[in-house]
Amino acid sequence: MKRLLWLPALCMLLTACGGDNPYLEASLKPAEMQGKDKAWFEKNWGAPDGKSPRFFGGETWTYYRIAGGKTSAPLFNFSPNQCQITLKFDKEEKLSDYSYSGC
Repeated sequence: MKRLLWLPALCMLLTACGGDNPYLEASLKPAEMQGKDKAWFEKNWGAPDGKSPRFFGGETWTYYRIAGGKTSAPLFNFSPNQCQITLKFDKEEKLSDYSYSGC
């Protein structure tokens, strides 16, 4: 029961309002520029929730994270927002592009 009470508080701490997430953008843009590889992301972010091959080589990884949410009356039900982060790696296993939504 205590875990259920902490979930909304934790999610509110992770909330980023608006369409763009400056914190996520700040971490991914330098990672792309510095050519971070798949091993770095797996070490720092954990295993991805999904993997798929890219047509011209490389791989696409997808992560799903809870990023805030909304509380509604009358029972204060919490509805979490699911953030989808997509990382695209080239043939050399370096980050070449990324996108995110719902963050």
